[in-house]
Amino acid sequence: MIEARQFIETARERGFQWYAGVPCSYLTPFINYVLQDQTLHYLSMTNEGDAVALMAGIALSSDQGGPRRGVSMMQNSGLGNAVSPLTSLTWTFRLPQLLIVTWRGQPGVADEPQHELMGAITPTMLDTMQIPWELFPTDGAQLGGVLDAATDHMERSGRPFALLMQKGSVADYPLAPGAGALRGPRETARAGISGRVREQASYRPSRREILSAVIEGSPPHSTAVLASTGFCGRELYAIEDRPNQLYMVGSMGCVALLALGLALARPDLRIVAVDGDGAALMRMGAFATIGAYAPANLWHLLLDNGVHDSTGGQTTVSPLVDFVQIAAACGYAAAYEAHNLQQISEWLDQPPRGGPKFARVLIRSGTPQHLPRPTMAPADVARRFIRHFHSGAGGP
Repeated sequence: MIEARQFIETARERGFQWYAGVPCSYLTPFINYVLQDQTLHYLSMTNEGDAVALMAGIALSSDQGGPRRGVSMMQNSGLGNAVSPLTSLTWTFRLPQLLIVTWRGQPGVADEPQHELMGAITPTMLDTMQIPWELFPTDGAQLGGVLDAATDHMERSGRPFALLMQKGSVADYPLAPGAGALRGPRETARAGISGRVREQASYRPSRREILSAVIEGSPPHSTAVLASTGFCGRELYAIEDRPNQLYMVGSMGCVALLALGLALARPDLRIVAVDGDGAALMRMGAFATIGAYAPANLWHLLLDNGVHDSTGGQTTVSPLVDFVQIAAACGYAAAYEAHNLQQISEWLDQPPRGGPKFARVLIRSGTPQHLPRPTMAPADVARRFIRHFHSGAGGP
């Protein structure tokens, strides 16, 4: 195991000053370190492919002063999101970067079920994309040699090099309160638009309180509840496990589109999709698709705490995004900014007419300790869900 400082400072000596990616718990020490060093740059990306494209832009900015080098960081489950820019942008235009890909689901290492297949095929995927790779070094004495090999390949070929990071490779590094918060002119402008929301920040409900209201407003016989990956689904399960609930694992950003498919196929059911800000940002095209196909039986609820809570609380860009205006512009029949539990309950009680309904509610960050995971395998949760609504439970 190494310290985050050892890697980042060794990389800095070789010109790496730009970092971007989507958080993974394995990457948390790196992200926390870079966020707290004002001479380095970390950009929080909405998906892994965006990080690769951004770092290609960093490479494109190199001048006679020498190459500008960047690092794209991602969980291997997000490697699929990066395949297109890795095969058609960085490879084609010879714009190199260093990839740090975490090896979740590594064969022989216990992990979550959603990582099993990707864990098995990650090395093969890198090989297929002609990206040379090495295991991430866990001995400080190896760092210089590994990074020299990476930069040598990048200079000779003009193409990426990957380090595959195993569990426990880097020691924890804490994030100071407020570190990495986004600041800029748009934040001031947005404060004028949504000052009421900001004024009430200290009174934000918790995720648990909102999910409890969702349970109360979603009768099992008529309403399906789909919860986004991470703490959202786990906390819904912890409050009350019901057969009309599906807890996503992996597939970050896909809950709204999963709900859209179900809503179109089962117009007799009310469908409630519980989303998170980081997940929604990853696949914002879902808003346009939902607005276009406009099922009246879909309620899309966004719980926005402004951070990636499941991976240590790194800031998202959601404070600068007006999701309500986006939903309205994309064709949702109703788009609503909710501020308390009563408003969420009233929103859930709206009749299923006109088209899809969207609500965003600011919640407090933080999650109860020792939050349980569903004891059922994901496939069993899905089978139970299907059986429940095929047994005559569903109805208008």
